[in-house]
Amino acid sequence: MSAVAPVRGAAAGDLYRLVVRDLRRELRVVDGLIVNIALPVIIMVVFVYVFGGAISTGSSGLAYIDFVVPSVLLMSGGYGAATTAITIADDMTGGMMDRFRTLPIGGWLVPAGHVLASVLRNVVACGLALAAAVLLGFRPHATLTEWLLVAALLTGYVLAMSSLAAVWGLLVRSTQAAGAFSFVVLFLPYVSDGVVPAETMPDVLRDFAANQPLTPAVAALRSLLLDGVPMGSSGVVAAAWLAGLVALSLPVAAVLFRRRTSS
Repeated sequence: MSAVAPVRGAAAGDLYRLVVRDLRRELRVVDGLIVNIALPVIIMVVFVYVFGGAISTGSSGLAYIDFVVPSVLLMSGGYGAATTAITIADDMTGGMMDRFRTLPIGGWLVPAGHVLASVLRNVVACGLALAAAVLLGFRPHATLTEWLLVAALLTGYVLAMSSLAAVWGLLVRSTQAAGAFSFVVLFLPYVSDGVVPAETMPDVLRDFAANQPLTPAVAALRSLLLDGVPMGSSGVVAAAWLAGLVALSLPVAAVLFRRRTSS
């Protein structure tokens, strides 16, 4: 028992230092930080003020800003989380792993540090996107419990996207290829019920939108943030999707990291 506790304490300390290192590195890249925060907000401004008057929200009956903000929150957190692929690929290809091999730390802590730093950073980005939405006229009507559920859902989504990004960053062999994951995550909300009603899409896209994780996540956020929007099964479905993605991607990332560093 006494031998296990110091090991766990050392692992926790190593993880903390790796998370701080990743956060400091992100803060030093000011232009990338601005893009990660500003891009989803700019997209929201464009859709609300340029396209919003021409887009019908279908059977929801919501004002367009109320309709689109939940998907923008996911877009903000997901796009930033996707850059985890770039930071991991940079460590793997830039020689940093040679330095880590000389240190007495567990190998799994390196990708775990990237993922945890991403969660902390991008949950804050979601909060900034929400503040921008309020300035644009979005008026949420959530109770304290509903706000906590909103925070949990956004954190779960960022964790799932960060974990998938870690897998992608360990699969590819360059930071340029790792950056492609950001475009996939940024595009995914468009093929959901988040930007336009899925009911207006062609059959193939409508079927895809109905069976991908962002549609129930958007529906759950709308129900939590707005009055009169039914939750249905969307909260349970979204939670199941996100839990499944995390449960699948974290072990895969651990295996890939072990193989990359042992070769």
